[in-house]
Amino acid sequence: MKIKVLLFGIVTDLIGENEIVIYLPPNSTVENLRLSLALEYAKLENIHEFAVAVNEEYAENNRVLKATDVVAIIPPVSGG
Repeated sequence: MKIKVLLFGIVTDLIGENEIVIYLPPNSTVENLRLSLALEYAKLENIHEFAVAVNEEYAENNRVLKATDVVAIIPPVSGG
């Protein structure tokens, strides 16, 4: 299935895009997406430190994705 992935912050800088498409098998989870991203984009070695939102809601690693989902990868934010 085709998943639209929005990228923010340092992730955009590392990948060079603000939006990508990832192809995953049916019934894949957020964890499967993280692993796929880490394999395809070596610069995302710390992908497990980033938050993932599915359809504008933070998602746990066991959430099953659907082809209609829009996923956002959100890096940690620091500052004051």
